[in-house]
Amino acid sequence: MEGISKESLCINKIIAEKTEIIFVEGDMIVPDSKPDILNAVNTSGIAYVYKHELQDEKLKIDGGINTYIMYMPEGMEEGIRGINTTLDFSQAIDLEGTNQDMQTTVTTNIKSIETKVINGRKIGIKVALEMNIKAFAKEEIEVVNDITEQEDIQILKNEFEMNSLLGIGSTKIYAKDTVQIDNIDQLAEILKVTTNLIEKDVKISYNKILTKAEVEVKIIYLTEDNRIGIAKSKIPVVGFIDLPNVSEENTYDVCYELKNIIIKPNSQEEHSIYVELEYEVSCRVYENKKINLIQDLYSPYTIFKVDRTAVNTMSNKMLIKQSKNVQETVNLKDIEGKKLIDVDSFVVMQKETKINSKILYEMELQLKFMFLGNNMQTEIKDATIPFEYVVENLERGETLNTQNDFEITTQDFVLQDGGNIACHINMKVQTDMYRKTNANLISSIEKEKDREEQDYSLMLYIVKKDDKLWNIAKEFGSTTNAIIKTNNLENEEITIGQKLYIPKYVRMQANTYV
Repeated sequence: MEGISKESLCINKIIAEKTEIIFVEGDMIVPDSKPDILNAVNTSGIAYVYKHELQDEKLKIDGGINTYIMYMPEGMEEGIRGINTTLDFSQAIDLEGTNQDMQTTVTTNIKSIETKVINGRKIGIKVALEMNIKAFAKEEIEVVNDITEQEDIQILKNEFEMNSLLGIGSTKIYAKDTVQIDNIDQLAEILKVTTNLIEKDVKISYNKILTKAEVEVKIIYLTEDNRIGIAKSKIPVVGFIDLPNVSEENTYDVCYELKNIIIKPNSQEEHSIYVELEYEVSCRVYENKKINLIQDLYSPYTIFKVDRTAVNTMSNKMLIKQSKNVQETVNLKDIEGKKLIDVDSFVVMQKETKINSKILYEMELQLKFMFLGNNMQTEIKDATIPFEYVVENLERGETLNTQNDFEITTQDFVLQDGGNIACHINMKVQTDMYRKTNANLISSIEKEKDREEQDYSLMLYIVKKDDKLWNIAKEFGSTTNAIIKTNNLENEEITIGQKLYIPKYVRMQANTYV
């Protein structure tokens, strides 16, 4: 039909969001060079996914878990030893509505690791692995936003707000470093490795996305003379993604996926450990759009065929960055005279409460303390610190979809008398927010036929609940301007029970709403 103008929209469809717990199991055999296992003291791991592939309504995931076990040797009164292995896994996860042309992001989190000594030379491992999965589809559509040269068409417009997708890109980053240990230490075994991605930031300029972060690596090791040492390093994780037409005003989603990790003694340099981490960083950039689109239309004289496209996307996307400090004293039994050598910290959300102007999160900081006694025996103590986190100054907070990223930047633990430990933990929190937007937008309009003519008439109508002047005019083949003029109304506001005279020009073919 002539006189129609259209608007192009690029939609980032959220096809699926899923959290899946999978279990990875395997056995670890003690090498001949190491003593038998009496019992496991501490087990930790680092999980990664090196490949994920979408098939029809299924996501195939391949990955590994670098597992570190500290154990007490059998027949030895003091000392600790360590063994490590990689548990490979492959898993197919159902994802309804997906296909191979869509994009996915997958991040992993180890929920728990259980070990069982089968015999002195063999230990069984069971890992509960949390997989956070998102599937997206990019779709470009055209919708009608105006009609000209058609004087008899009655048009109802409405402002449609959405985050239009500007582009998608990704890059691979290899973060490498040689971590130095004390010059007096002769490395015997790596007992434990932890990694923590911090200081994540994004800069958009000159059609480029700069993603930058640091990965904190902490390595607990055993020396040849049976001492425990700790080595730490911060490794830059910096990458560039080329995306045309992006600017500083745009919003974004960034996902870091760990693809592989290598931790091993450096054969080229004494007193050092080689570290290499491979990340894939993906980025989606959005432009906030507010468009006046046609919501409904009709003509007293013509019947039109109207096609609509269902749009499921997001709007009001924003990132809120805040800091949170937790200071608390915890009490642990039987730690007098022992040395604190390591603390693992985990942030766990217990409850989310959304109200109009704010969102309240009830959180737990879960702490796992590792102590070393005089006889080189290690002991693990657990503690929990509850705290609250609030995002304020919101509009219609109950309608927002949210995701939080709690990043522990610094932590300090001071042993005091009586088994008390003063805990000081600083966090950076990024809250990603958006609203899901669903609408049926007009994609095409065609003239079907002329309406059957009839004489002018005037009918009385009593306004019912949920009536709008537009719908009344459409139902009876009139116009809003004609009803306003006939009834001497000041505007389109009407009330239940109000009597209106409706000037009726033609017989309506269908008493329906578009």
